Formats: sequence, structure tokens, C-alpha cells
Amino acid sequence: MPPDAVVVGSGPNGLAAAIVLAQAGVKTLLREAAPTLGGGLRSAELTLPGFTHDVCSAVHPLAISSPFFRGLPLAPHGLEWVQPPAPLAHPLDAGTAVVLERSIDATAARLGAGGPDWRRLHAPFVTAWTDLAADVLAPPIRLPAHPMLMARFGLQAARPAASVARGLRGDAAQALFAGNAAHSFLALEAWGTAAFGIMLSVAGHAVGWPVARGGSQRMADALVAHFRSLGGDVQVDAPVERLDELLTARIVILDLGPHQVARIGGDRLPVRYRQALERYRYGAAAFKLDWALDGPVPWTAPECLRAATVHLGGTLEEIAASEAAHERGQVNDRPFVLFAQPTLFDPSRAPEGKHTAWAYCHVPNGSTLDVTDRIERQVERFAPGFRERILARSVLAPADFERRNANLVGGEINGGRMDLRQIFARPVARPMPYRTPVRGVYICSASTPPGGGVHGMGGYFAATAALADLRA
Repeated sequence: MPPDAVVVGSGPNGLAAAIVLAQAGVKTLLREAAPTLGGGLRSAELTLPGFTHDVCSAVHPLAISSPFFRGLPLAPHGLEWVQPPAPLAHPLDAGTAVVLERSIDATAARLGAGGPDWRRLHAPFVTAWTDLAADVLAPPIRLPAHPMLMARFGLQAARPAASVARGLRGDAAQALFAGNAAHSFLALEAWGTAAFGIMLSVAGHAVGWPVARGGSQRMADALVAHFRSLGGDVQVDAPVERLDELLTARIVILDLGPHQVARIGGDRLPVRYRQALERYRYGAAAFKLDWALDGPVPWTAPECLRAATVHLGGTLEEIAASEAAHERGQVNDRPFVLFAQPTLFDPSRAPEGKHTAWAYCHVPNGSTLDVTDRIERQVERFAPGFRERILARSVLAPADFERRNANLVGGEINGGRMDLRQIFARPVARPMPYRTPVRGVYICSASTPPGGGVHGMGGYFAATAALADLRA
């Protein structure tokens, strides 16, 4: 018997869509082109045997904040969250580090003169995090469930991150906010980038920045196991070349990027819709290093050993210069580096006494520049002697990311540029962005609202729309 629904792609959104359909009793097949499941949640031995590295996503504040994932019974399927003592550390050249603590009061105390400003900006959203996350992780063209909260958030979130950061007193507070805002992959002078800084800081206070014990693959495996427990079927090594081969199913949900949807859809898609998909814009790419280490990172500031995530970028001005550079097609000599050291808190990922770490910086989309030395110099800047602890190194340039996952066009890991224009036209400007013009066919990747990150909400909303149409 053919399935009633086919979901193409096993990233977080595809898995979420498959689970929603299976929960509704729809016979669902999940198809994955690669030999392994998980999309951006894959883990692998990239360096040496026994060293487990997260290929893409590693730290998951949005996953534990997701209204959909929060309600799933994933612990019985092997998912265990590990919470470092502090969500984030940001070292400075003076040999100290500013730390984002779970407690907003403890963070404010560390920030000195900037503490009251930090509390004033973030505290209203920390106490309302569950409501805020539900509204932010939803399609933008809809009435929010909490309009006053979203209005207050929007007044700050729509601003350039650099402007909001400069309103905080002290270099420490400004640097801490700038590092979080730089997750936008945009220049910090761009409108709307403050949203990233606020959301990630608030999430750190409200729920932490956890990692999955054993690697991000454990989250994918738990989602797949739950889907199978609901009666779902899975195929790997099963690429889709043409949309027509799927249309025997009543529901088709594509966890694919717009360019891939345009390619497989071909003439089946209306010309204007296909052309709009082909015009979809991708932003800066990631250049990523993974290391097998002979010991923990020798940070000058010991506070960095309390966090799984470390931002390496110095001051607000330095981070802003780095993020402006890739908008001009360049890479700063001192790029802003996002660094993760999960084995400090999850020793299961490496042999006894050894460690793993990964780091990436932002480079122009499709860049072929090797920035290995620049990244490692940034680590050495705050951890002298780091290179002496490297046992092996893996390099993932933008082209490597795209080879591993066709959704990562040009090495872009956010599902497409997340500027204000494309937040409201993601992947195209439609009242219900998950529906395509082909009856029964939907799109749910990170190129749909709410965008990049591991939260599954694109898949949830696409599947919900599909079920509503099926019952209509």
C-alpha cells in the first residue's frame, strides 16, 4: 500500500512534519537522500576514531524552547539534555571573560555599570519566555497570541543590533550582546538584527543553552524513533529527482530549500512561483573546524571552562567589523568565531581525558578562502597553547557543507538570508508560506518561517496546514 503522505528530508523540520502527520493517523513515509538521518542534527567521527563531532548544529536553546519539541516524549528514546553551568562565555583581551549566567541578576552583577541596562532590556522577556518563544517561532503574518508582549519585543527587536548594544553601558555588556546578535549572519548595523541578540540572551537566562548527550545525532535518533513508534516508515539513500514521482500521495511535504523545490518541481510548478523560488536569497556561509584535542582548551580566563559555548570576537566594534566584512565579500583578519567545547560536560564524546571542540566563522556565500589559520589564531588569542593540544583537525568549507546537505546552498546554514525583507517573504510572499500552488504539496525547511535553528516549527506548521486542507 502506498503511503498517504511523503515527507522528503529528515532535518528537524522534516522530522517534525512527519511526526505531526503520524500523530494524526496518516500513513507517512519519510524519505532521506543521504545514508544517515538528521539533516543539521548529524554527528560523526570527523577527526579520529572515538571522537564524536556535531557536523552542523551543536547547541540547542531553541530546541528546548520549541512549543512542538517540548511536548514530545523523547527521553524514553534516548535524548538527554546536558546543561553547562553557564550558557555562554565571551573572553576579552584583558584576560577576563564576561559570562551569560542562567540568573539574570548574576549576569547583571558581572556587567558592572551595564548590569541595570542588561536587566532592563531582557528581564521582561525572561519571565515571559514561553509565551514569547511561541509567538516568535510562528509565521510572521498572523495575529500573535500575546500582542502586547510582541509589541514590546518588536520595538527593540526591529532595531540594528549595534544600536541596541551601544545603549548598554560598558564594553562587557556591549560585547556580550553583539556576540549573540552576530548569530544573524548579518551586519550588526542591519535593521532587525537586535532580535537575534535579545532572543539568544533571553533563552540563555530562561532555559539555558544545552547540548545533547552523545551528540546532536541523539536528538535526530530520538525523533526518528518516536516517528517509527507512531507507525511511520523511513527510507534512506532515497533522493527525489522529480516531484511527479511523489504525487501518488495525498500529502507531500518537502524539507528542501527553495532552489531544490524549483528544480524537482520543474514544469509542475507555475512559472511565477518557480521563478520566485529561484530568486530566493542566501546569506553568508560558515567555515567550520572540528578538533580532536589532547586536553581541555587552555583559556586564559578560567570562566570560559564553565560554558559549552564561547564567543571569540573581543569588543562590539570588532564583532561589528567582522560581520560587515562578509557583506562586502571579505573575511576579517580577526573574524568573529563561534566556539563549542561539549566534552567538558559530556565526556561520552571522546576517549578518556581527551576532548572535542568545533568553531566556525562567517564567510561570503560560496567562499573558497581557507580561513583555518585565522580561526585558530582567534582561539590562540584567548587560549595560548591551544594549537599544541590539537591531535587532528577536520575542515568543512562552504562547498563541503553543501555536498553533505543540498539545503546548505553555498555553505549557508540558516536556510537563507534572515533580513527583514526575507523574514516576511520566506520562501515567497504568500499568506500561508508552507503551501505551494500544487495541491497537496507543501514546503517546510528552514527557508520557511520561522527560519533557521533547531525548533521544528516550520515542519509543525506545514503539517498542520496539510491536515487542515486534507479535512476541508
